[in-house]
Amino acid sequence: MVRSKIGYKLILVVGIVNAIAIAIFLIVIIKPQCDGLIAQAELGAYQLSETIKSSVRYDMLNNHRDDVHRIIDTIGRQNGIVQVRIFNKEGGIIYSSDHDEIDKTVDMDAEACYACHTAEQPLESLTIEERSRVFEADDGFRNLGVINPIYNETGCWQAACHAHNETQIILGVLDVTVNLEAADRMVRANQIRIVIITILMITFLSLVIGFFVRKLIGDPVYQLLHATNLVASGDMMHRIKINSKDELGNLAQSFNLMIENLSKARQHIYQQDKLASLGRLAAGVAHEINNPLTGVLTYSSFLLKRTKDHPKIQEDLRVIVRETKRCREIVKGLLDFARQAPSKKTKVNINKIILHSLLIIDNQLSIDHVTVKKELADDLPLIRADANQMQQVMINLIVNASDAIETKKGDIYIATIKEDKQIKIVLSDTGCGISQEKLTTIFEPFYSTKGQKGTGLGLAVVWGIIEKHKGKITVDSVIGKGTTFTIVLPIEKKS
Repeated sequence: MVRSKIGYKLILVVGIVNAIAIAIFLIVIIKPQCDGLIAQAELGAYQLSETIKSSVRYDMLNNHRDDVHRIIDTIGRQNGIVQVRIFNKEGGIIYSSDHDEIDKTVDMDAEACYACHTAEQPLESLTIEERSRVFEADDGFRNLGVINPIYNETGCWQAACHAHNETQIILGVLDVTVNLEAADRMVRANQIRIVIITILMITFLSLVIGFFVRKLIGDPVYQLLHATNLVASGDMMHRIKINSKDELGNLAQSFNLMIENLSKARQHIYQQDKLASLGRLAAGVAHEINNPLTGVLTYSSFLLKRTKDHPKIQEDLRVIVRETKRCREIVKGLLDFARQAPSKKTKVNINKIILHSLLIIDNQLSIDHVTVKKELADDLPLIRADANQMQQVMINLIVNASDAIETKKGDIYIATIKEDKQIKIVLSDTGCGISQEKLTTIFEPFYSTKGQKGTGLGLAVVWGIIEKHKGKITVDSVIGKGTTFTIVLPIEKKS
């Protein structure tokens, strides 16, 4: 629905704009074309009138009226010529291709006289365009009339048959009227063709624009709407496929980033709630189990001393003592997890905490033949942190890295980096690695990759401490190549 509405609106707007632009463009083309046809017709009519003047000049000088009538009749019957007339200075028609008009006086407000009499200047001063007039005929087509003045020549005022004064400039006018039917038909045909071409162009452009609007705008918007509905229904794994680098592509990229951050925030809240619930449960369970375990350990240890002469019984008792102590360590871990003390933050040097942690477990690393490579930045600023808790984080991660080196001969790489307003701690090992399926659950309580060796609480405690310090911890791992933990801690702003 959204795709259709947006697409139709854009197509409609662009179609209207194109129609207006094409119409203006065609009007600009048609008008000069029409004006050019009229100008051509005016020039043709004027040249025709000049030809008529030349044809009747001799006969008019010699007063051969019949010959003048014959010439005008012959020319007036030509195709496209409506009428040929000659007026005297009083407006009387002395010659005409329409014999009924001869000896009549023309109306000064008629088409033939209107152009000259409204010009308010001498006829000889008028241009060809000013001597011409276009008017509508009874057949629906237009006519073009051109007036050509007949000037007083020497032969006119000296001839015995004429009584013209020498000072008279114009003796009369020659009026030629031609039919513009051919020109009008051409203009109308062009107009029809232009309308058809305009409709076809608008239709074609609308289809092309509609295709690209749907492809470039409609489909991305629909995908965004579809993805929004999926996320609203709880699917946080859906991502929009980015096919362009324009604004819509940036919007899709921002949407994917937003969903990714939202998913992380959701996981973060879930992890916090889970840890809080498990902490309360662990505290209760540890307290209830700790007392019976103390009794079992005490009595099994006492029996172990009294059965020195019974090796078989002592072997079973040692198993009981060993497993009871293991249970006690688990209970201790549960209590430590449930009763995490509030952070006592002071200004500390992360490099010193790392070195101190390595010093504590140096013997164990030597026994396991693990080499530690350090690349600690010298320009690290002091940060506000709980030194004991950060030391616990480093010891847990280093011990885990050492345990992951199954060959008991490998390397641990520790680096500190200052980046903008953060300190980054990178700890890598050359151990067995962790599968991608297990990476999403390693920070959950009681999850362990060590089997019977671990309680599954170490990384959960690490995650909780880093969260208390407003930091972040991430993990990357490749099976057979090793694991990398990255801790990011904020640097306190200077007051």
